[in-house]
Amino acid sequence: MAISDTQKVDYLWKKLGYAATKTDTNSAKKAPNEAIASPLVLRGDKVLKQASSIPATLPASSTGVLTVYPTSAPIETTNDATAAANRTWKTGQTDWVSPEFGSTYQVKVYIHTSSNAGSAASGGSQVFATGSGNDDEWFFDYQSGVLHFIGTNLPNGISFSGKSVYIAGAKYSGTFGVGGDTGAFTFTDNRLQTTTTNEEIIIEPAGTGYVAIDANSGLIIPVGTTSERPTGQTGMLRFNSSTSQTEVYNGSAWASVSATNTITKNDFSGNDSTTAFTLGASTTTNAVLVTLNGTVQEASNAYSVSGTTLTFTNAPATGDVIQVRSFHSGTAQPAQKFQSFTTTQRNALTSANGDVIYNTTTHKFQGYANGSWVDFH
Repeated sequence: MAISDTQKVDYLWKKLGYAATKTDTNSAKKAPNEAIASPLVLRGDKVLKQASSIPATLPASSTGVLTVYPTSAPIETTNDATAAANRTWKTGQTDWVSPEFGSTYQVKVYIHTSSNAGSAASGGSQVFATGSGNDDEWFFDYQSGVLHFIGTNLPNGISFSGKSVYIAGAKYSGTFGVGGDTGAFTFTDNRLQTTTTNEEIIIEPAGTGYVAIDANSGLIIPVGTTSERPTGQTGMLRFNSSTSQTEVYNGSAWASVSATNTITKNDFSGNDSTTAFTLGASTTTNAVLVTLNGTVQEASNAYSVSGTTLTFTNAPATGDVIQVRSFHSGTAQPAQKFQSFTTTQRNALTSANGDVIYNTTTHKFQGYANGSWVDFH
């Protein structure tokens, strides 16, 4: 059994009038009693962003937001071959301005000789939406730009042989998207984009509110080379693909925030013959502190480092305790965490050769050697 017109009207009444879906017949459940919400979808990419720039009266010629098809040059439509002959005509243009913006935007329809738009209004036959009293009304869909003779009959007394339907009116040609006319952005699918070149997008919470991204995946910050750095603003953050580091503008210069200063620890024992020992990470002679039985060794004279190899000038004796502290900047390595003290707290310690701390007063790593504390950097 086909869906009746009454059922169709009930569906539309509930959908349009109450934003609800139809779950039962009108007799069993009236529209106010439908409880499942079904609002109409409003596509952001079809919102007329510059709607307030549309004049209240149809202008004589095109503007920045309107393409006008005056009666002196209406648009010629094409017959829809998929419908009954001469029943439906397509302008090929969407987003026509409807009478919602003013009564003068009601399109005018003419039937006239094909390929003769210039004289369609003066020499053709104008047909009206209300018809001629012969059940020959028409309806124009302003969104799709399609005219349909919705009545039972085609326009009374008019032959379509060698003729076309012409439409006079205006279509919207401004920008689309969410935001005010002078706003700076539009939505396209899942993309938020400024409409003005070099315009900022500002998210400004009220009061003590903050911006939170509720996700468990990740956030991609801007990526670019050193030469592509923008004009810095304090706090600006980006990933520098030339240096492979995240950097922030501190108010006067770009500074890397990717570098991680760490210290790794390696312990060995001497055997009176081995001079070369393998460290846990690559480093340099000037970036290690080597103690032998608690005594700090002199770099370059007592030892040297190349890559991960520590080489002593003379082999440590059997039983000698070798402790190596390697300092790394830039790439995180397996780290040894050292205790932190102020200078005053450090001085109160009972210290021994080889002790290492982080001094929170001077913000430096320090080692105790031969009765005093020595800065590592």
